[in-house]
Amino acid sequence: MALIVQKYGGTSMGSIDRIKNVAKRVKRWHDNGHQVVVVVSAMSGETNRLIDLARQISSQPDPREYDQMVSTGEQVSISLLAMAIKELGIGARSFTGRQVPIRTDSSHNKARIESIDDKNIREQLDAGNIVIVAGFQGIDDEGNATTLGRGGSDTTGVAIAAALGADECQIYTDVDGVYTTDPRVTSKAKKLEKITFEEMLEMASLGSKILQIRSVEFAGKYGVPLRVLSSFDENTDGSFDQEFQDNVGTLITIDEGDNMEQAIISGIAFNRDEAKILVRGVPDHPGIASAILSPIGRANIEIDMIVQNLSDNGTTDFTFTVNRTDLDKTLKVLNEEVKNEIGAKEISGNSEVVKVSLVGVGMRSHAGVASLMFQTLAENNINIQMISTSEIKVSVLIQDQHLEKAVKSLHTAFGLDREDGESKIAGL
Repeated sequence: MALIVQKYGGTSMGSIDRIKNVAKRVKRWHDNGHQVVVVVSAMSGETNRLIDLARQISSQPDPREYDQMVSTGEQVSISLLAMAIKELGIGARSFTGRQVPIRTDSSHNKARIESIDDKNIREQLDAGNIVIVAGFQGIDDEGNATTLGRGGSDTTGVAIAAALGADECQIYTDVDGVYTTDPRVTSKAKKLEKITFEEMLEMASLGSKILQIRSVEFAGKYGVPLRVLSSFDENTDGSFDQEFQDNVGTLITIDEGDNMEQAIISGIAFNRDEAKILVRGVPDHPGIASAILSPIGRANIEIDMIVQNLSDNGTTDFTFTVNRTDLDKTLKVLNEEVKNEIGAKEISGNSEVVKVSLVGVGMRSHAGVASLMFQTLAENNINIQMISTSEIKVSVLIQDQHLEKAVKSLHTAFGLDREDGESKIAGL
């Protein structure tokens, strides 16, 4: 018997029929002798509906009251699922974040989990019941409802799995695992059986939308085995077929070294939400980077890639990227607070760019990854505008019109199309 924590998102809980199918899936695990805790999100679209209601009252709703309201969406979901499970003849008990309780700090709309009391959950599990917990929410020291931010149900699931010492945390979503890249870009993308926490964290931060970054960080910190599975692999009559029986999704786990036949590159991530800022003709002297970037930081704008060109006649060009939604705000800050202060000749922005990244722990022990990447892009007439590297990733900024061609060509060059994973890196 294993203790399993399962998390279902809004799409999986999007209708009464889908909630009934989740109940049947959970029953199957229970019937096989496992203890099951289920963490659920609000029904698809419900949180957005509640947010819209708040915005109709105030453009900047009071944070406490905002959390008090938007946390009700999950309360509906847990009750409906508990009812559906009971209709199948199995005991079930639902808990809000307050009832568990899940203790958080008081940072409304973006609270962080501080502790989880597992007493109530364990009592219900020991009584043979399935436990359903509201994701995305908790309670602070003053008894106020708090929310964890968008995608917070993933973090709730992982945190509960860590508190209970669960054998596995399963994240059910609308895809059947983590792929080498987005299958919508190349049909040759392959599902990964395993990927390390480090790689998944990089892919999540670089544009992969499968898991919330905080949930991966939490799982890695507490060593919670994390598995991504599909919640849409049952027959239309609700019965489970062999495909479901064989669906093992993707396991996200620690680096197992030689025991894990790790490819050099595990995946290719990309991010369309990039914008490039160019500050041209700035004096080349100590402190100039701080003079440019500090006002950006004070405006709460996150900076990604940074390049400073070589000095020419005492001046240099400074280039960096921000989220595309922050482009206009960044240009405003630079023009109003920076340009005249530092004597910059020109400030411009470009939103027609994308970031493409190779990710893999195999880079630590194999040279030639960056050179093959650059060679492959050159052979496809794709110009590289910026480059950023770390121990297990190489990222480039390119024109957005070349995204699909870049991903497809790199996927082939690094052997991700092939069953044997053979790449063109010399000597491999």
